Amino acid sequence: MRIDLHTHSTASDGTLTPAELVTAGGDAGLDALAITDHDTTAGWEPAAAARPAGLALVRGAELSCRWYGVTPSIPLHLLAYLFDPTEPALVAELARVRRAREQRGEQIVDLLRADGVGITWDEVLGYARGGTVGRPHIAQALIRAGLVGTTSAAFAPEWLGERYRLPKEDTDVFTAVRLVRGAGGVPVFAHPRATRRGTIVPDSLIVELAAAGLFGLEADHDDHSPDERAHVRRLAGELGLVVTGSSDFHGTHKSVRLGAHTTAPDAYERIVAEATGVPLLH
Repeated sequence: MRIDLHTHSTASDGTLTPAELVTAGGDAGLDALAITDHDTTAGWEPAAAARPAGLALVRGAELSCRWYGVTPSIPLHLLAYLFDPTEPALVAELARVRRAREQRGEQIVDLLRADGVGITWDEVLGYARGGTVGRPHIAQALIRAGLVGTTSAAFAPEWLGERYRLPKEDTDVFTAVRLVRGAGGVPVFAHPRATRRGTIVPDSLIVELAAAGLFGLEADHDDHSPDERAHVRRLAGELGLVVTGSSDFHGTHKSVRLGAHTTAPDAYERIVAEATGVPLLH
């Protein structure tokens, strides 16, 4: 089986619609695909409706989290699989985070415009196509304006990577684990050792999260070096956590292809068996 448990659609910051995403998953020869847009389940219904025969669909989300145990706090991402999308506490928290993302995006556009950059908030919203607004949508506006050539260039320090980067409100990671579990979902730490993305959390935090209900660690990811992947696998083995692999596919926002990294069938089956929120679609 070929299983990709981390992908994004236009419901957040991917470039394929949910329907196009599942179609692409089938075309790529995947047996199972997880739709994990940032802080939203808006892509679930259209993805389910368009799911091709033979492709199992794991409905999920990628939660924007933060560890407040150090100063400055450290951002991290939590993949949540097969949770109940109507559970009130989780619904309210996801809505809060989405509102904060939108407010932050508009403030970034205001800063750019104050420096003479010719983009507008309406344009950025248009690129988001009704999904969760993120910096990749601002990057698209910068590309259209001819100021950068690629999304990666837009995230350089002189642009969205530092100069025009603002802090955003995230969910405390322990709260996120509790909310996902309370909604019958299965939480997996996304790319936990990706040092190229910035500061990473210590293993001691992952030990605490495992005790609090964390179920797995994403090891095989494009932003992990071979040594980082091996480290994650060792830690998961010590803690009894499942190990996953995935593409973190975003369409043309990233060069990585669907199925570039995959999850072993036994880990996938453990995740599906653990969930009590919504069933696997297959």
